[in-house]
Amino acid sequence: MIVVTDGSRILGLGDLGVQGIGIAIGKLDLYVAAAGINPQRVLPVMIDVGTNNEKLLKNPLYLGLQQHRLDGDEYIAVIDEFMEAVFTRWPNVIVQFEDFQSKWAFKLLQRYRNAHRMFNDDVQGTAGVAIAGLLGAVRAQGRPMIDFPKQKIVVAGAGSAGIGVVNAARKTMARMLGNTEHAFDSAKSQFWVVDANGLITDKRENIDPDALPFARNTNEAGRQGLREGSSLVEVVRQVRPDVLLGLSGVGGLFSKEVLEALKGSTSAKPAIFAMSNPTKNAECTPEEAFSIVGDNIIFASGSPFRDVDLGNGQIGHSNQGNNMYLFPGIGLGTLLSGSRIISDGMLQAAAERLAAYITEDEVLKGMIFPPISKIRDITKEVAAAVVKEAVEEDLAEGYRDIDARELQKICQNEEEVLEYVENSMWSPEYPTLVYKRG
Repeated sequence: MIVVTDGSRILGLGDLGVQGIGIAIGKLDLYVAAAGINPQRVLPVMIDVGTNNEKLLKNPLYLGLQQHRLDGDEYIAVIDEFMEAVFTRWPNVIVQFEDFQSKWAFKLLQRYRNAHRMFNDDVQGTAGVAIAGLLGAVRAQGRPMIDFPKQKIVVAGAGSAGIGVVNAARKTMARMLGNTEHAFDSAKSQFWVVDANGLITDKRENIDPDALPFARNTNEAGRQGLREGSSLVEVVRQVRPDVLLGLSGVGGLFSKEVLEALKGSTSAKPAIFAMSNPTKNAECTPEEAFSIVGDNIIFASGSPFRDVDLGNGQIGHSNQGNNMYLFPGIGLGTLLSGSRIISDGMLQAAAERLAAYITEDEVLKGMIFPPISKIRDITKEVAAAVVKEAVEEDLAEGYRDIDARELQKICQNEEEVLEYVENSMWSPEYPTLVYKRG
Protein backbone atom coordinates (compact mmCIF):
# COMPACT_ATOMS: atom_id res chain seq x y z
CA MET A 1 0.00 0.00 0.00
CA ILE A 2 1.15 3.49 -0.82
CA VAL A 3 -0.50 6.65 0.48
CA VAL A 4 0.64 9.72 -1.43
CA THR A 5 0.07 13.43 -0.84
CA ASP A 6 1.45 16.67 -2.22
CA GLY A 7 0.64 18.46 1.05
CA SER A 8 -1.57 21.02 -0.69
CA ARG A 9 -4.74 20.65 1.40
CA ILE A 10 -4.16 18.82 4.66
CA LEU A 11 -7.52 18.34 6.43
CA GLY A 12 -8.87 21.84 7.02
CA LEU A 13 -5.35 23.13 7.72
CA GLY A 14 -4.51 24.03 4.13
CA ASP A 15 -1.14 23.95 2.36
CA LEU A 16 1.44 22.40 4.73
CA GLY A 17 3.99 21.57 2.05
CA VAL A 18 6.28 18.68 3.04
CA GLN A 19 4.87 18.81 6.56
CA GLY A 20 1.84 17.03 5.09
CA ILE A 21 3.78 13.73 5.19
CA GLY A 22 2.18 13.02 8.58
CA ILE A 23 -1.17 12.36 6.92
CA ALA A 24 0.30 9.65 4.68
CA ILE A 25 2.01 7.99 7.67
CA GLY A 26 -1.16 8.19 9.77
CA LYS A 27 -3.39 6.64 7.10
CA LEU A 28 -0.96 3.75 6.65
CA ASP A 29 -0.96 3.20 10.44
CA LEU A 30 -4.72 2.73 10.07
CA TYR A 31 -4.25 0.24 7.20
CA VAL A 32 -2.04 -1.80 9.54
CA ALA A 33 -4.40 -1.51 12.54
CA ALA A 34 -7.73 -1.94 10.73
CA ALA A 35 -6.95 -4.03 7.65
CA GLY A 36 -3.99 -6.05 8.85
CA ILE A 37 -1.75 -4.85 6.02
CA ASN A 38 1.78 -5.97 6.86
CA PRO A 39 3.62 -2.88 8.19
CA GLN A 40 6.70 -3.85 6.16
CA ARG A 41 4.66 -3.50 2.96
CA VAL A 42 3.49 0.10 3.28
CA LEU A 43 5.09 3.29 1.98
CA PRO A 44 4.11 6.90 2.75
CA VAL A 45 5.01 9.31 -0.06
CA MET A 46 5.20 13.09 -0.07
CA ILE A 47 5.62 14.68 -3.52
CA ASP A 48 7.29 18.04 -2.96
CA VAL A 49 6.34 20.40 -5.77
CA GLY A 50 6.81 23.53 -3.64
CA THR A 51 4.27 25.36 -1.48
CA ASN A 52 2.01 28.41 -1.79
CA ASN A 53 2.04 28.92 1.97
CA GLU A 54 3.81 32.28 2.39
CA LYS A 55 4.76 31.57 6.02
CA LEU A 56 6.62 28.42 4.96
CA LEU A 57 8.26 30.18 2.02
CA LYS A 58 9.74 32.72 4.45
CA ASN A 59 10.62 30.27 7.22
CA PRO A 60 14.38 29.45 7.19
CA LEU A 61 13.66 26.19 9.07
CA TYR A 62 11.20 24.85 6.49
CA LEU A 63 12.57 21.59 5.06
CA GLY A 64 10.79 21.55 1.71
CA LEU A 65 11.34 23.36 -1.60
CA GLN A 66 11.01 27.09 -0.94
CA GLN A 67 9.31 27.96 -4.20
CA HIS A 68 5.74 28.32 -5.35
CA ARG A 69 3.96 25.11 -6.38
CA LEU A 70 4.37 23.69 -9.84
CA ASP A 71 1.19 24.06 -11.85
CA GLY A 72 -0.40 22.99 -15.13
CA ASP A 73 1.43 20.53 -17.39
CA GLU A 74 4.63 20.70 -15.31
CA TYR A 75 2.73 19.50 -12.24
CA ILE A 76 0.94 16.70 -14.12
CA ALA A 77 4.26 15.54 -15.61
CA VAL A 78 5.67 15.00 -12.08
CA ILE A 79 2.62 13.00 -10.92
CA ASP A 80 2.63 10.98 -14.19
CA GLU A 81 6.28 10.12 -13.64
CA PHE A 82 5.56 9.05 -10.06
CA MET A 83 2.66 6.79 -11.10
CA GLU A 84 4.66 5.21 -13.89
CA ALA A 85 7.65 4.55 -11.62
CA VAL A 86 5.55 3.11 -8.79
CA PHE A 87 3.57 0.68 -10.97
CA THR A 88 6.71 -0.36 -12.86
CA ARG A 89 8.44 -1.20 -9.58
CA TRP A 90 5.40 -2.70 -7.79
CA PRO A 91 2.79 -3.78 -10.39
CA ASN A 92 0.34 -4.97 -7.71
CA VAL A 93 0.54 -1.93 -5.43
CA ILE A 94 -2.54 0.10 -4.50
CA VAL A 95 -2.07 3.88 -4.38
CA GLN A 96 -4.33 6.02 -2.21
CA PHE A 97 -4.27 9.74 -3.04
CA GLU A 98 -4.70 11.86 0.08
CA ASP A 99 -5.25 15.58 0.68
CA PHE A 100 -4.60 16.95 -2.82
CA GLN A 101 -6.25 20.35 -3.33
CA SER A 102 -9.69 20.28 -5.00
CA LYS A 103 -8.25 21.76 -8.19
CA TRP A 104 -6.28 18.54 -8.80
CA ALA A 105 -8.15 15.89 -6.80
CA PHE A 106 -10.81 15.17 -9.46
CA LYS A 107 -8.51 15.65 -12.45
CA LEU A 108 -5.92 13.19 -11.16
CA LEU A 109 -8.59 10.69 -10.15
CA GLN A 110 -10.13 10.73 -13.64
CA ARG A 111 -6.65 10.61 -15.22
CA TYR A 112 -5.52 7.43 -13.46
CA ARG A 113 -8.52 5.49 -12.16
CA ASN A 114 -9.23 3.48 -15.33
CA ALA A 115 -5.63 2.33 -15.77
CA HIS A 116 -4.27 1.96 -12.22
CA ARG A 117 -5.20 0.48 -8.86
CA MET A 118 -5.75 3.82 -7.17
CA PHE A 119 -8.42 5.87 -5.48
CA ASN A 120 -8.73 9.27 -3.84
CA ASP A 121 -9.76 9.02 -0.19
CA ASP A 122 -11.01 12.61 0.04
CA VAL A 123 -13.30 12.22 -2.96
CA GLN A 124 -14.28 8.53 -2.85
CA GLY A 125 -13.61 7.55 0.79
CA THR A 126 -15.43 10.59 2.18
CA ALA A 127 -18.24 10.00 -0.29
CA GLY A 128 -18.54 6.32 0.67
CA VAL A 129 -18.74 7.04 4.41
CA ALA A 130 -21.26 9.82 3.76
CA ILE A 131 -23.36 7.44 1.60
CA ALA A 132 -23.28 4.82 4.36
CA GLY A 133 -24.41 7.52 6.80
CA LEU A 134 -27.13 8.77 4.46
CA LEU A 135 -28.43 5.21 3.98
CA GLY A 136 -28.26 4.71 7.76
CA ALA A 137 -30.25 7.94 8.22
CA VAL A 138 -33.02 6.54 5.99
CA ARG A 139 -33.13 3.43 8.20
CA ALA A 140 -33.11 5.61 11.34
CA GLN A 141 -36.15 7.43 9.97
CA GLY A 142 -37.92 4.04 10.05
CA ARG A 143 -37.85 3.62 6.28
CA PRO A 144 -36.23 0.94 4.09
CA MET A 145 -32.86 1.83 2.47
CA ILE A 146 -34.52 1.58 -0.95
CA ASP A 147 -36.34 4.87 -0.09
CA PHE A 148 -33.05 6.75 -0.35
CA PRO A 149 -33.87 8.19 -3.85
CA LYS A 150 -36.78 10.11 -2.26
CA GLN A 151 -34.53 12.05 0.15
CA LYS A 152 -34.20 15.82 -0.35
CA ILE A 153 -30.59 16.78 0.40
CA VAL A 154 -29.17 20.28 0.85
CA VAL A 155 -25.38 20.25 0.50
CA ALA A 156 -23.19 23.03 1.91
CA GLY A 157 -19.83 22.93 0.14
CA ALA A 158 -18.88 22.41 -3.51
CA GLY A 159 -15.21 21.43 -3.16
CA SER A 160 -13.78 17.99 -3.96
CA ALA A 161 -15.39 16.37 -0.91
CA GLY A 162 -18.81 18.02 -1.39
CA ILE A 163 -19.12 17.25 -5.10
CA GLY A 164 -17.58 13.80 -4.55
CA VAL A 165 -20.35 12.96 -2.07
CA VAL A 166 -23.11 14.36 -4.31
CA ASN A 167 -21.84 12.38 -7.31
CA ALA A 168 -21.69 9.17 -5.27
CA ALA A 169 -25.15 9.78 -3.76
CA ARG A 170 -26.58 10.38 -7.22
CA LYS A 171 -25.06 7.10 -8.49
CA THR A 172 -26.48 5.26 -5.44
CA MET A 173 -29.95 6.66 -6.12
CA ALA A 174 -29.70 5.74 -9.81
CA ARG A 175 -28.56 2.22 -8.91
CA MET A 176 -31.61 1.82 -6.63
CA LEU A 177 -33.89 3.11 -9.41
CA GLY A 178 -32.71 0.54 -11.93
CA ASN A 179 -29.38 2.04 -13.07
CA THR A 180 -30.84 3.50 -16.27
CA GLU A 181 -29.80 6.76 -17.92
CA HIS A 182 -33.19 8.26 -16.99
CA ALA A 183 -32.70 7.23 -13.33
CA PHE A 184 -29.24 8.82 -13.27
CA ASP A 185 -30.60 12.02 -14.83
CA SER A 186 -33.61 12.34 -12.52
CA ALA A 187 -31.58 11.62 -9.34
CA LYS A 188 -29.76 14.98 -9.61
CA SER A 189 -33.02 16.81 -8.80
CA GLN A 190 -32.76 15.57 -5.17
CA PHE A 191 -29.78 17.88 -4.45
CA TRP A 192 -29.47 21.60 -3.75
CA VAL A 193 -25.77 22.60 -3.66
CA VAL A 194 -24.78 25.78 -1.84
CA ASP A 195 -21.23 27.20 -1.85
CA ALA A 196 -19.68 30.42 -0.52
CA ASN A 197 -21.67 32.38 -3.14
CA GLY A 198 -25.00 30.74 -2.30
CA LEU A 199 -27.21 28.33 -4.23
CA ILE A 200 -25.62 27.15 -7.47
CA THR A 201 -27.95 27.56 -10.46
CA ASP A 202 -27.43 27.53 -14.23
CA LYS A 203 -27.10 31.34 -14.05
CA ARG A 204 -23.79 31.03 -12.14
CA GLU A 205 -20.83 32.51 -14.02
CA ASN A 206 -17.54 30.56 -14.26
CA ILE A 207 -19.16 27.53 -12.70
CA ASP A 208 -16.85 24.67 -11.75
CA PRO A 209 -17.37 21.91 -14.36
CA ASP A 210 -17.65 19.31 -11.58
CA ALA A 211 -20.52 21.24 -9.96
CA LEU A 212 -22.31 21.96 -13.25
CA PRO A 213 -24.53 18.83 -13.30
CA PHE A 214 -26.03 19.91 -9.96
CA ALA A 215 -26.76 23.54 -10.86
CA ARG A 216 -30.49 24.07 -10.32
CA ASN A 217 -32.63 25.25 -13.22
CA THR A 218 -33.35 28.96 -12.59
CA ASN A 219 -37.07 28.75 -13.44
CA GLU A 220 -37.54 25.68 -11.27
CA ALA A 221 -35.67 27.38 -8.41
CA GLY A 222 -37.89 30.45 -8.86
CA ARG A 223 -41.00 28.34 -8.35
CA GLN A 224 -39.50 27.27 -5.00
CA GLY A 225 -38.91 30.89 -4.02
CA LEU A 226 -35.16 30.56 -4.67
CA ARG A 227 -32.69 32.20 -7.06
CA GLU A 228 -29.01 32.13 -8.03
CA GLY A 229 -27.00 32.81 -4.85
CA SER A 230 -29.85 32.19 -2.37
CA SER A 231 -28.38 31.86 1.13
CA LEU A 232 -28.15 28.55 2.98
CA VAL A 233 -30.91 29.67 5.38
CA GLU A 234 -33.25 30.49 2.47
CA VAL A 235 -32.53 27.16 0.77
CA VAL A 236 -33.18 25.14 3.96
CA ARG A 237 -36.36 27.12 4.66
CA GLN A 238 -37.81 26.64 1.16
CA VAL A 239 -36.64 23.08 0.39
CA ARG A 240 -37.44 21.66 3.88
CA PRO A 241 -34.84 18.91 3.37
CA ASP A 242 -34.59 15.45 4.92
CA VAL A 243 -30.82 15.91 5.15
CA LEU A 244 -28.53 18.91 5.70
CA LEU A 245 -25.05 17.86 4.63
CA GLY A 246 -22.01 20.01 5.47
CA LEU A 247 -18.70 19.58 3.64
CA SER A 248 -17.72 23.24 3.53
CA GLY A 249 -14.71 23.41 5.84
CA VAL A 250 -16.39 26.43 7.49
CA GLY A 251 -16.75 26.09 11.26
CA GLY A 252 -20.17 27.14 12.61
CA LEU A 253 -21.75 27.44 9.14
CA PHE A 254 -24.91 25.77 10.47
CA SER A 255 -25.84 28.80 12.55
CA LYS A 256 -28.83 29.05 14.88
CA GLU A 257 -30.81 30.54 11.99
CA VAL A 258 -29.97 27.63 9.65
CA LEU A 259 -30.79 25.02 12.31
CA GLU A 260 -34.04 26.82 13.20
CA ALA A 261 -34.98 26.64 9.51
CA LEU A 262 -34.40 22.87 9.54
CA LYS A 263 -37.24 22.52 12.05
CA GLY A 264 -39.53 22.91 9.03
CA SER A 265 -38.14 19.69 7.48
CA THR A 266 -40.75 17.41 5.91
CA SER A 267 -38.96 14.50 7.64
CA ALA A 268 -40.07 13.49 11.13
CA LYS A 269 -36.37 12.82 11.90
CA PRO A 270 -34.12 15.14 9.86
CA ALA A 271 -30.42 14.33 9.59
CA ILE A 272 -27.59 16.81 10.14
CA PHE A 273 -24.16 15.87 8.80
CA ALA A 274 -21.44 18.31 9.95
CA MET A 275 -18.63 16.47 8.16
CA SER A 276 -15.80 19.03 7.94
CA ASN A 277 -12.49 18.41 9.75
CA PRO A 278 -10.77 19.19 12.05
CA THR A 279 -13.15 19.83 14.98
CA LYS A 280 -12.97 23.63 14.72
CA ASN A 281 -14.19 23.41 11.11
CA ALA A 282 -17.31 21.35 11.93
CA GLU A 283 -20.43 23.14 10.63
CA CYS A 284 -22.04 22.76 14.06
CA THR A 285 -21.69 20.73 17.27
CA PRO A 286 -24.11 18.01 18.39
CA GLU A 287 -25.13 20.17 21.38
CA GLU A 288 -26.17 22.96 19.00
CA ALA A 289 -28.03 20.55 16.72
CA PHE A 290 -30.00 18.77 19.47
CA SER A 291 -30.73 21.94 21.49
CA ILE A 292 -31.95 23.99 18.50
CA VAL A 293 -33.61 21.46 16.17
CA GLY A 294 -34.83 19.10 18.92
CA ASP A 295 -34.23 15.59 20.25
CA ASN A 296 -35.69 13.79 17.24
CA ILE A 297 -32.77 14.21 14.82
CA ILE A 298 -29.86 12.18 13.50
CA PHE A 299 -26.45 13.79 13.95
CA ALA A 300 -23.17 12.83 12.32
CA SER A 301 -19.83 14.63 12.07
CA GLY A 302 -16.40 14.15 10.54
CA SER A 303 -14.62 14.88 13.83
CA PRO A 304 -15.23 13.11 17.15
CA PHE A 305 -17.74 14.65 19.57
CA ARG A 306 -19.22 13.31 22.81
CA ASP A 307 -22.80 12.03 22.85
CA VAL A 308 -25.33 14.51 24.22
CA ASP A 309 -27.31 13.84 27.40
CA LEU A 310 -30.89 14.79 26.49
CA GLY A 311 -32.25 14.09 30.02
CA ASN A 312 -34.84 11.46 31.00
CA GLY A 313 -32.20 8.78 30.32
CA GLN A 314 -32.15 9.70 26.62
CA ILE A 315 -28.89 9.96 24.66
CA GLY A 316 -28.38 12.08 21.55
CA HIS A 317 -25.90 10.00 19.54
CA SER A 318 -23.00 11.83 17.94
CA ASN A 319 -22.02 9.60 15.04
CA GLN A 320 -18.52 10.08 13.67
CA GLY A 321 -18.41 9.45 9.91
CA ASN A 322 -14.73 8.58 9.85
CA ASN A 323 -13.14 7.51 6.54
CA MET A 324 -11.41 4.82 8.59
CA TYR A 325 -14.62 2.78 8.34
CA LEU A 326 -14.08 2.33 4.61
CA PHE A 327 -10.65 2.97 3.11
CA PRO A 328 -8.85 0.05 4.85
CA GLY A 329 -11.54 -2.35 3.58
CA ILE A 330 -11.49 -0.86 0.08
CA GLY A 331 -7.71 -1.29 -0.08
CA LEU A 332 -7.72 -4.81 1.40
CA GLY A 333 -10.66 -5.97 -0.74
CA THR A 334 -9.03 -4.66 -3.93
CA LEU A 335 -5.77 -6.38 -3.02
CA LEU A 336 -7.45 -9.74 -2.30
CA SER A 337 -9.63 -9.61 -5.43
CA GLY A 338 -6.70 -8.84 -7.73
CA SER A 339 -8.84 -6.28 -9.56
CA ARG A 340 -6.70 -3.96 -11.70
CA ILE A 341 -8.96 -0.98 -10.99
CA ILE A 342 -11.28 0.22 -8.20
CA SER A 343 -14.72 0.58 -9.76
CA ASP A 344 -17.69 2.68 -8.63
CA GLY A 345 -19.51 -0.60 -7.96
CA MET A 346 -16.78 -1.76 -5.56
CA LEU A 347 -16.94 1.56 -3.68
CA GLN A 348 -20.75 1.35 -3.64
CA ALA A 349 -20.68 -2.21 -2.27
CA ALA A 350 -18.32 -1.04 0.51
CA ALA A 351 -20.67 1.81 1.52
CA GLU A 352 -23.76 -0.40 1.46
CA ARG A 353 -22.06 -3.06 3.61
CA LEU A 354 -21.09 -0.41 6.17
CA ALA A 355 -24.66 0.96 6.21
CA ALA A 356 -26.05 -2.54 6.84
CA TYR A 357 -23.54 -3.30 9.64
CA ILE A 358 -25.58 -1.49 12.32
CA THR A 359 -28.44 -3.52 13.84
CA GLU A 360 -32.07 -2.41 13.60
CA ASP A 361 -32.23 -1.62 17.34
CA GLU A 362 -29.09 0.54 17.17
CA VAL A 363 -30.23 2.43 14.08
CA LEU A 364 -33.64 3.29 15.57
CA LYS A 365 -31.80 4.86 18.53
CA GLY A 366 -30.08 7.22 16.06
CA MET A 367 -26.81 5.30 15.69
CA ILE A 368 -25.76 5.20 12.04
CA PHE A 369 -22.08 4.27 12.38
CA PRO A 370 -20.73 1.37 14.48
CA PRO A 371 -18.20 1.82 17.30
CA ILE A 372 -14.58 2.16 16.14
CA SER A 373 -13.69 -0.63 18.61
CA LYS A 374 -15.15 -3.05 16.02
CA ILE A 375 -12.92 -1.72 13.23
CA ARG A 376 -11.19 -5.04 12.41
CA ASP A 377 -14.52 -6.79 11.96
CA ILE A 378 -16.00 -3.85 10.01
CA THR A 379 -12.96 -3.84 7.70
CA LYS A 380 -13.31 -7.60 7.17
CA GLU A 381 -16.98 -7.16 6.16
CA VAL A 382 -16.23 -4.20 3.88
CA ALA A 383 -13.32 -5.99 2.21
CA ALA A 384 -15.51 -9.08 1.64
CA ALA A 385 -18.15 -6.89 -0.06
CA VAL A 386 -15.46 -5.33 -2.29
CA VAL A 387 -14.10 -8.77 -3.28
CA LYS A 388 -17.61 -10.06 -4.12
CA GLU A 389 -18.41 -6.99 -6.23
CA ALA A 390 -15.09 -7.28 -8.11
CA VAL A 391 -15.96 -10.90 -8.92
CA GLU A 392 -19.49 -9.92 -9.97
CA GLU A 393 -18.14 -7.21 -12.31
CA ASP A 394 -15.64 -9.71 -13.73
CA LEU A 395 -12.72 -7.54 -12.58
CA ALA A 396 -11.20 -10.03 -10.13
CA GLU A 397 -7.96 -11.72 -11.25
CA GLY A 398 -7.18 -13.49 -7.98
CA TYR A 399 -4.45 -13.04 -5.38
CA ARG A 400 -1.29 -15.10 -4.89
CA ASP A 401 -2.26 -18.81 -5.17
CA ILE A 402 -6.01 -18.08 -5.46
CA ASP A 403 -6.91 -17.58 -9.12
CA ALA A 404 -10.04 -15.89 -10.51
CA ARG A 405 -11.97 -19.17 -10.88
CA GLU A 406 -11.21 -20.22 -7.29
CA LEU A 407 -12.24 -16.76 -6.10
CA GLN A 408 -15.59 -17.11 -7.88
CA LYS A 409 -16.23 -20.34 -5.98
CA ILE A 410 -15.29 -18.72 -2.67
CA CYS A 411 -17.67 -15.81 -3.36
CA GLN A 412 -20.66 -18.14 -3.68
CA ASN A 413 -20.56 -18.61 0.10
CA GLU A 414 -20.62 -15.55 2.40
CA GLU A 415 -18.83 -17.36 5.25
CA GLU A 416 -16.02 -18.49 2.92
CA VAL A 417 -15.40 -14.95 1.65
CA LEU A 418 -15.20 -13.62 5.20
CA GLU A 419 -12.82 -16.44 6.14
CA TYR A 420 -10.68 -15.74 3.05
CA VAL A 421 -10.39 -12.07 4.07
CA GLU A 422 -9.74 -12.77 7.75
CA ASN A 423 -6.99 -15.28 7.01
CA SER A 424 -5.22 -12.65 4.89
CA MET A 425 -5.10 -9.99 7.62
CA TRP A 426 -1.73 -9.55 9.35
CA SER A 427 -2.03 -9.50 13.12
CA PRO A 428 0.38 -8.04 15.69
CA GLU A 429 -0.30 -11.20 17.74
CA TYR A 430 1.52 -13.22 15.08
CA PRO A 431 4.22 -10.85 13.83
CA THR A 432 6.55 -11.88 11.05
CA LEU A 433 9.51 -10.33 12.85
CA VAL A 434 10.50 -10.21 16.50
CA TYR A 435 12.20 -6.91 17.30
CA LYS A 436 14.91 -6.98 19.95
CA ARG A 437 16.66 -4.06 21.57
CA GLY A 438 20.32 -3.73 20.59
